Amino acid sequence: MSASSSALKKPAETALAGSDQPAIAVLPVLGMPVHDLGWNQALALLEQKLTSRQGFTHIAFLNANNANVMVRDPEYRDVLGRCLVLPDGIGVDIAARLLHGGRFTANLNGTDFVPASLTFIAKPLRIGLLGATSEVLQAAAVNFRKHTPWHEFIEISDGYFDRADPALILKRIEMARIDLLLVAMGTPLQEKWVDRHLADGHARVVISVGALLDFVSGRVTRAPRWVRSLRSEWLFRLWLEPNRLWRRYILGIPVFLGHVLSHRLRHPSAPRN
Repeated sequence: MSASSSALKKPAETALAGSDQPAIAVLPVLGMPVHDLGWNQALALLEQKLTSRQGFTHIAFLNANNANVMVRDPEYRDVLGRCLVLPDGIGVDIAARLLHGGRFTANLNGTDFVPASLTFIAKPLRIGLLGATSEVLQAAAVNFRKHTPWHEFIEISDGYFDRADPALILKRIEMARIDLLLVAMGTPLQEKWVDRHLADGHARVVISVGALLDFVSGRVTRAPRWVRSLRSEWLFRLWLEPNRLWRRYILGIPVFLGHVLSHRLRHPSAPRN
């Protein structure tokens, strides 16, 4: 699939509007439409897309860090505009409150949403795994099989294949006859790669999952449930990996809030009802 494949894909809003699903509320964050779904609605929507013939859907997530990347990377913004974007984390909730007067219905971060989706969907699926290191990929596949043994998990490749010549990987994906592909290459590389190379001949749904495989494999420990309930998992991650994550959180959060306040001043709008 060439770079021109992205031209064949419609923005998420158009695709949703043309489906049998009822209209879905959208709360734009820094100009990017983010879909405002409850858990049951989101799970049912993904199941519907995976079990019907509606073409190709690329799901991505927007959090404070991704939003900062989007502001400085127009190509990434364009790619997200062709995705079904879900809200991830307290940062976009703060943005929604400042911009629209209320937060998102649910925090649909990929680390929770993907495992919950696999549990929710009873129909056996063929699920491809692409990205991370080979050790993490293999360990994640083992744990996924324990978590939802009725699905089949296919290890396509780690994330260190030749990006300049992805033909072999694309052929593997095509031959695997995948329903759902999870791509874990990090933002914005994973979203751009999916947008450039994948279409409905490869999978019905592709989800850009970031560090999900690290968590599922056990390589990275998740915050305790009480920390997550306080919406403070970012603090736990910063405590675990300060050298890698301090820029993202200590610098990135104030930068994100600055972008939000600037956007509100430049684009005033009435709060939602």
